[in-house]
Amino acid sequence: MGDGTRVAQLEYSEFQAAMLDEEKRRRKAAKIVAVLGHFLGRAGKALDGLTVADIGCSAGFIADELAAAGARRTFGVDIDVPGLRRAAARFGERVRFVCADGTALPFPDRSIDVLVFNHIYEHVVDPDAIMAEMRRVLADDGVLYLGLGNRLGVMEPHYRLPFLSYLPPALADRYVRMSGRADSYYERYRTRRGLRRMVRGLRVWDYTFPVLATPAAFAGSELFPGRLGRMAEGVLSRLPRAVLRALLPVVPTYLWVATKSARRPAGPSLPQPPDPVRPR
Repeated sequence: MGDGTRVAQLEYSEFQAAMLDEEKRRRKAAKIVAVLGHFLGRAGKALDGLTVADIGCSAGFIADELAAAGARRTFGVDIDVPGLRRAAARFGERVRFVCADGTALPFPDRSIDVLVFNHIYEHVVDPDAIMAEMRRVLADDGVLYLGLGNRLGVMEPHYRLPFLSYLPPALADRYVRMSGRADSYYERYRTRRGLRRMVRGLRVWDYTFPVLATPAAFAGSELFPGRLGRMAEGVLSRLPRAVLRALLPVVPTYLWVATKSARRPAGPSLPQPPDPVRPR
């Protein structure tokens, strides 16, 4: 359900500098393309000939990389007008950028082959409504990439405050205000169980641990924020599968691939193969 006290985050790139960090955004895009390429069983131009849309594209770096991965048509969708202007000025020849709300996507039913929804749900008023729209526009044999922050990740990624996302909104507001980093805490994360409910109606494959276990195969994982996070990933990648599974509830970011159909990962076998996510 939506939160009636929240309004849409317009002009997000104007106050979140990370959206304009081109190097970091392109690294994230490389990971996205690698995961999609594995699921689709495609080497090289992973998105060759497909129609692709990046929902929450902001300044367009990820959308540009999706186009470079061979997409026949690429769309970037956002309500961040300054970000869209920057994106269109740089990448408008390769990507069509559209100012639209995720709850009313400007695409016909079943018209998009690949959707990307990367670290967006916590920033929107009604993520369930956006998920419903993405299900509507996703082709019957299409693929949805989901980068999903976990409420139980210990270090909150936007403000670098431990346990911030664990707190109820009033306490979280007070905590972030006392830190001097913001006047209030806008983001709303969900636990793994809540995320499973959000994607109900789709078949979902969890790429989180395959990316941790074989980061080189997926252009690096970036599942944990900051330098210490990268060190943690190195340690986790050497742990037994049973231990990794036990840590699943507190992994900061889940990487899921969802479909309407019975498609399965088509790429080569991995030491930690993607697991199906069971709805609850």
